[in-house]
Amino acid sequence: MSETVKPSGLDRNVVAALQLNGRAPWKQVARAIEANESTVARRGQQLIDSRLVGVTGVLDHLRCGLGISLMVRLRCRPGTASSVARALADLSVTRFVTVVTGSIDVVAEFVVADHRDITRVLAEELPGRDDIVETESMVVVRKFSAFEEWDTGLLGPRASALLRPEGIPSGHRQWQETEQLTEQEFAIAATLAVDGRATYAQIAAEVGVSESTAARRVESLVRRGCLRFRTLFEAPLIGLDVEFMQWFTVEPSELENVGVRLAAEPSTRYVSATTGRFNLCLHGVLAGYGDLYHYMTAVVGALPGVRTADMTLQARTLKRAWIHINPDGTRDPDTRNPHLTRPDPREHRT
Repeated sequence: MSETVKPSGLDRNVVAALQLNGRAPWKQVARAIEANESTVARRGQQLIDSRLVGVTGVLDHLRCGLGISLMVRLRCRPGTASSVARALADLSVTRFVTVVTGSIDVVAEFVVADHRDITRVLAEELPGRDDIVETESMVVVRKFSAFEEWDTGLLGPRASALLRPEGIPSGHRQWQETEQLTEQEFAIAATLAVDGRATYAQIAAEVGVSESTAARRVESLVRRGCLRFRTLFEAPLIGLDVEFMQWFTVEPSELENVGVRLAAEPSTRYVSATTGRFNLCLHGVLAGYGDLYHYMTAVVGALPGVRTADMTLQARTLKRAWIHINPDGTRDPDTRNPHLTRPDPREHRT
């Protein structure tokens, strides 16, 4: 963790508020956490300037016809997990990469046009692929809960009510049709990918439109389920020291029930249904190692229809939401990723 910012109780509350609404003005954050506005603005901006915290706009690739998501589990030759993870993080098609402990060594999320592309990427495009012993790929077919929807639990329901934006689609989403984004909308989304807290005036200046047009376009993208805002930070910053991924094999008749129940757990940051041997994938976080036994027995043990539950602990995450993460938990200011630049929409139409 970076030495430039020592998180206080106020800092944790500010981060928890930004997790609820990454674009909330400091005045709104101060009201929600019942703190002085100038102090909140100063500390919040310090956290952002230190790159321990950031907000990024993320396009929903399924909704926008940009591709499909696959979770890939990899086993590596001894001593090579870190180098494999770095190679994966450097690929433009990976959105998330982490080194884990347990039955596998590395997990990566790919966003590709078609599931057949995974074989090409792993077999032809990955440097040092000889260090990969085994891979297992699973297509994400439904999200029960996304990172953007997670409530840290540090703030009460009053704060959540004050901060959560209204009219934003939440819960598991099944879009029947894809949205065809305009070049202007792609440009706005690219600007917000770099800085999710950019003002409408800043967006307007970057894209070359009026401020009112920028506001309308952003609101439209959000309302249509195309654009969401994710607050990026490492969980230990708010006192949650154990990040894990849980892989479930669930009886098909109980899959919906288990997915919904897990989505409601305070420890769940993300859970989705997938194809393959494991049909549920979960990202979770706990305060400490002492909580693991209770989680495995009281939470997982109470789920109906679970055949297997494989837990892997995250040792180091190298990429989140397309953005590279440094070893000290800061976002890499020199990240170069085509998803953070203005795309040609003709390349993304389906």
